[in-house]
Amino acid sequence: MPLRIITVPCRADNYAFVLHDDVTKRTALVDAPEVEPIMEVLNGHGWHLSDLLITHHHGDHVEGVEELHRVFGCRVIGARADQHRLPPLDIAVDVSDVEAVCGEDVHVIDVPGHTIGHVAYWLPGAQALFSGDSLMAMGCGRLFEGTPAQMWDSMLRLRALPPETMVYSGHEYTSSNARFALTIEPDNPKLISRVKAITAARARGEATVPSQLGLEMATNPFLRADTVELARAINMDGESAERIFAEVRGRKDRY
Repeated sequence: MPLRIITVPCRADNYAFVLHDDVTKRTALVDAPEVEPIMEVLNGHGWHLSDLLITHHHGDHVEGVEELHRVFGCRVIGARADQHRLPPLDIAVDVSDVEAVCGEDVHVIDVPGHTIGHVAYWLPGAQALFSGDSLMAMGCGRLFEGTPAQMWDSMLRLRALPPETMVYSGHEYTSSNARFALTIEPDNPKLISRVKAITAARARGEATVPSQLGLEMATNPFLRADTVELARAINMDGESAERIFAEVRGRKDRY
């Protein structure tokens, strides 16, 4: 069977992700916003947590790390560059490292912007990207530490992955992000169609995460700063992609 990935709602709007490989019988977790819902999933399946991967240092992504490590003795994996402000790590990874987790190669991608030291984890065999608060469904993370140029470079790095990649991002912000995207490209037919689908999914109580990277490329304004269509839509023809990205990010901050 392929790798099983379970989206776990935590706190007000966070997501954690439980990964399980039926061949190796190993189970991993990406981010730990809250212990109780994660334990419910693990105990409900009878799974023992083997590995815990951290995307970045914010409390709503690491709050449960130390307790889960105490309970399971799992390997805690995070960025060496951010090690000074993460929970204690068993494995400190560098950009471009590849770690074996749940029978899959996990590629470490540097995605500064939301924070400095933020990493994403790409599993090409599972066609899965765990992007934390960098690339998000219909959006990107607020720039608390990095610059627009850094975040745009991060978006390009992630956009270069195969379009069939499924993006597992850290929050259920999609409805708000979609409404904002319509203020940027109100005439984008793919965006209009996606907003309708998002609205229907949320009305049914369904998660909008994960989302497909190819769909993000067609509808997410933060991946489209170098397109003629978006530049024209906000009257910035001829401007650099970095300036357009900064303008869109600034508009979102004020939205």
